Amino acid sequence: MTLSRSEVIPGLVTELEAFGALIASLDDEAWATPTRCAGWAVCDVAGHVIGSMADVVAGRLDGLGTPEVTAREVAERKGKSPAELVRELTEATALAAEIAGAFDEAAWEQPAPGGFDGTLGQGVEALWYDTYLHADDIRAALGAPSVRGPGLRASVHHVAADLGKAGWGPATLAFDGVEPVEVGGGGRRHTGDALEFVLVATGRAEAGTLGTDGPVNIYA
Repeated sequence: MTLSRSEVIPGLVTELEAFGALIASLDDEAWATPTRCAGWAVCDVAGHVIGSMADVVAGRLDGLGTPEVTAREVAERKGKSPAELVRELTEATALAAEIAGAFDEAAWEQPAPGGFDGTLGQGVEALWYDTYLHADDIRAALGAPSVRGPGLRASVHHVAADLGKAGWGPATLAFDGVEPVEVGGGGRRHTGDALEFVLVATGRAEAGTLGTDGPVNIYA
């Protein structure tokens, strides 16, 4: 279930601002550090996140999230400094807030443009999830602690929706700090750490102790 418009829009804006603060703090060594995203250093992760938002506010929505578009976003920002990308992100965030502020409830429930499989609301929620998770990729690469809170909750909801589309479940996700989220009408309860689940469900960690039936990976 998509979170409400009144929660997702400010949540995304706050997450983008936090992402900008994160990369603004990085030195050259941190900028070049490899991450758990195969083949990407911290600078590439930042380039993708900021490139995605730049594409969204410019209306370049076709193929957003595909390997080809993602590779272009990264390549276009190769060699840029954290300060340069922060400036680009600040401009994109302001435009995103202005555009999203014009959405009413009817628009929120309409199909998203650009070929995204879901509603406009789900598409905006996916941007929140993507920003939160890639910030965690950067923190993990640098040995910094993960940040929990609204972004993690949004990520559980997003992953649950994708699992439902893939036919996983039925199940109820009842993780620490997040209200129960049903997949496929609800069923077996899965409990434990919400971030561990998100990492497993995105191929960033092994299922191991999660106790799920079979593989759980929205990208598999």
